[in-house]
Amino acid sequence: MGLNQWYEKGLTATEYIETLDTLKEEFFLVAKNFKPSPDKDFFEQIKEMNLRVLILAEPWCGHCMFNIPIVLKLAKYSDMPVRLLPRDENLELMDQYLTNGKSRTIPIILFIDEDGNEVAKWGPITKKTKQFVDQYRKELPLKEADDYEEKLQEMLTITRKAFSTDTDIWKASYNGMKQALLDATN
Repeated sequence: MGLNQWYEKGLTATEYIETLDTLKEEFFLVAKNFKPSPDKDFFEQIKEMNLRVLILAEPWCGHCMFNIPIVLKLAKYSDMPVRLLPRDENLELMDQYLTNGKSRTIPIILFIDEDGNEVAKWGPITKKTKQFVDQYRKELPLKEADDYEEKLQEMLTITRKAFSTDTDIWKASYNGMKQALLDATN
């Protein structure tokens, strides 16, 4: 199946947002507070490309919780229609975009042209986000440890809060998405 067919199969942003549950409040916090840098020339350049956005995501994913509102703002300013596919229901596509050739890490954001060609790809996370998460992940005990689940939940609480409030993490994601699109125009 080509990217146009995957796109047509996807959920609209509104339909995706309706699937949010545990991360809904944080999603809307980012959506309300993230403001892309004003760059009319960039937005016009992207508008002229007539791109669409196809995103592999899941409503329970912390990285999706803050990156989806960011890409939705970028899409709004650039007039790019967006569709989202649940990763776990679309493994055939997901497996074409594995992280390090083995991991189904999301979100994966594909910018496609009218013919369904991939013009740019972004995801799943920035170096800044990875470094932030890794500092807590390295403190986790082994999975077999009695306190592993407790420590994991503590880490997830910390990262969830940061992902929903840390504007530097948001800016790094936005700048990464913007750079992927700029690289595609050159």
